[in-house]
Amino acid sequence: MTLGSDVSALTTTATSAAAKGLSIVVPVYNEAAGLVALHQRLCELARTLRERYRLACEVVYVDDGSADSTLAIARALPADAIDVQVVSLSRNFGKEAALMAGLDHARRGAVMFMDGDGQHPPALVEQLVGHWIDDGYDVVYTAKAHRDNETFLRRLAVHGFYALINWGARQKIPEDAGDFRLLSPRAVAALRQLPERNRFFKGLASWIGFRQIRVDYEPAARAHGVTTFNATRLLGLSIEGLTSFSVAPLRFASLLGVLLAGVAFLFGLSILWEVFTTGKQVPGYPSLVVGLMTIGGVQLIMIGIVGEYIGKILSELKARPIYFVAEHSEKQFETDKADDASSRTAAE
Repeated sequence: MTLGSDVSALTTTATSAAAKGLSIVVPVYNEAAGLVALHQRLCELARTLRERYRLACEVVYVDDGSADSTLAIARALPADAIDVQVVSLSRNFGKEAALMAGLDHARRGAVMFMDGDGQHPPALVEQLVGHWIDDGYDVVYTAKAHRDNETFLRRLAVHGFYALINWGARQKIPEDAGDFRLLSPRAVAALRQLPERNRFFKGLASWIGFRQIRVDYEPAARAHGVTTFNATRLLGLSIEGLTSFSVAPLRFASLLGVLLAGVAFLFGLSILWEVFTTGKQVPGYPSLVVGLMTIGGVQLIMIGIVGEYIGKILSELKARPIYFVAEHSEKQFETDKADDASSRTAAE
């Protein structure tokens, strides 16, 4: 029995990439106001990729339990220059589950993940595809060029999160990297073989290795609505990512315990030294109470950290499905008719 996997047979070249095709996975949640405009831009993108690389494309819309008319609009989207799949989940399972559902239903070789709020510009996709086909990269990920429009506390929190999650990690997660990325067929095959249910796509896409390249970009303004990721949800997502992908919190807990034990030992030595040299007993009731409260609070924090990891272990042991699909539909773009129409137009 081998403990690894050989995906070398899925290596793509400039000549074989066109046969593999590209699946664009778009998780959507209450995106009814901008879904039609996004689909039109993706159709234009598909035409461009077909003309330049002869690359067949499909888009997989994953409705993550939307409460508005997102699903109805997605059903009506035409297969204009691009195949269309609509995967409707039975409830809101979260973005990570929606990304996994899209990955499972993608039928082309390479897979690209992008958001449905319009902040990931489809015009940038052609550059990402070029890095894959022309330059031979397996993972092409995007990252914010800067965070000048964010508050100092938010920038500090983001930097601290990446510093903690990369602490002691052999494969680092690039700072500011997002879910907007392209994976080659062999990178997709590798990602599909990772069995864990508590998934952190940014970390997993970096962990699989292969040739990776970063592309900085300026996120566009939201086409509609406001983001649902407030400070509380971002904190929850950060904790989820840390406990799912890194053991840094456990290492931090261990080091903090060693530090407190060292301080307590030195403090005890200082008390003994004072008793032996002066013969005076230190009263120290307030300091004793403060010390006990400090150690007790730290212990509760450590128990909470360990509890997060135990919860992850319990979730993995239960092996519940990550998502349930309530509805799945697809529309095929008729390539032959489109080619005939293009030929007639050229002849005229």
